[in-house]
Amino acid sequence: MPSVTVKLYSALFKFFLKRKLQAFIESPSGDPYGVVSRPDETKAAANPSFSDDGVATKDIHIDPVTSLSIRIFLPDSAIVSPKSIPDLRIRSSRSSNKVSDNGVVYGGYLPEKSGRNCRKLPIILQFHGGGWVSGGSDTVANDVFCRRLAKLCDAVVVAVGYRLAPESRYPSAFDDGVKVLNWVAKQANLAEFDRPFGNGRIGGVGEGIGGGDGRRRQIVDGFGASMVEPWLAAHGDPSRCVLLGVSSGANIANYVAQYSVEAGTRLDPVRVVAQVLMYPFFIGSTPTRSEIKLCNSYLYDKSMSLLAWKLFLPKEDFNLDHPAGNPLNPGRDVCIKNMPPTLTVVAEHDWMRDRAIAYSEELRKVNVDAPLLDYKDTVHEFATLDALLNTPQAQACSEDIAIWVKKYISLRGHEFSY
Repeated sequence: MPSVTVKLYSALFKFFLKRKLQAFIESPSGDPYGVVSRPDETKAAANPSFSDDGVATKDIHIDPVTSLSIRIFLPDSAIVSPKSIPDLRIRSSRSSNKVSDNGVVYGGYLPEKSGRNCRKLPIILQFHGGGWVSGGSDTVANDVFCRRLAKLCDAVVVAVGYRLAPESRYPSAFDDGVKVLNWVAKQANLAEFDRPFGNGRIGGVGEGIGGGDGRRRQIVDGFGASMVEPWLAAHGDPSRCVLLGVSSGANIANYVAQYSVEAGTRLDPVRVVAQVLMYPFFIGSTPTRSEIKLCNSYLYDKSMSLLAWKLFLPKEDFNLDHPAGNPLNPGRDVCIKNMPPTLTVVAEHDWMRDRAIAYSEELRKVNVDAPLLDYKDTVHEFATLDALLNTPQAQACSEDIAIWVKKYISLRGHEFSY
């Protein structure tokens, strides 16, 4: 059974969450720009210089039409020789100000232009939980979890600050996930186009006006060179992309994985090699055994989850077998046999566990590598909630995820180097 501390925390969590959900239902609001965080949640400030744990972070607003934003987590393992950068671990941005190519003063880590000291790392797109209505890419809990993920997996983590309900209902959060994946592909293409030529020639066919590199720079500026994200350009390897979703974020990750399968080469050079679904927020009209037995379980019980779904789905589309909530809907038109390898994490005392297990089993039936990690004496979001992040189960879960993910993101010949 969960500890007394978990039980007490769960009681308080459910009390405040229920009040929040009821307030949203009583005063629904619509905002096309949307919100990506709640004022009552504690935020972790971004730190673009490498902090004591060896991870630098920055926030970027990537969509001028909506509030969609991301937080990038860069581990210092992306630097080949950290000692060659004197201020790599300086936490005060004032003492590490640098001037970027466009003359803007930037207080934080900037990759070397030559790229000699830059190591390419896989990219993990992370979608936070929160029952569609809360959470964020910059909350303290999500910041700690993504830092841990970046270090354990030796990867660049891109946490997605998707739009929340009820200000932005379905399919806003799903569209945001797709936008970020396409943004990563665009960044990779811009970075490739912006790479300087050593011989001063354009495409190897001759000198440009004012020199090969000058002409090339002019073309890049025409497209908007300032749009190139330096951390991803220098350190991101889009051919090793992993999707990781937590609770409702797992629903988004699974949708984005389906999109990547359908998009195929249109996403080049991005390649989704695996996904991790952590206690997905799946639901359906026919109750499962766990939904009956654990309907009043810890943290998110069934009645509160139904309120969250009512806030997320438009009234005219509300259906417990909606494809956003039930990936095994008999009427689905998505073929799952081409889905990427999928690791599913479930908790013993989570009423949603059976539906996640069933989805994992269906993937294995069509020969998708889809292992299941089932943790005893745990509750929903046991590895990602702020009060539970330092528990042995949470730390073990992160390590187990890293071990499995590295099977798909390690470079050929180094699969077992970890």
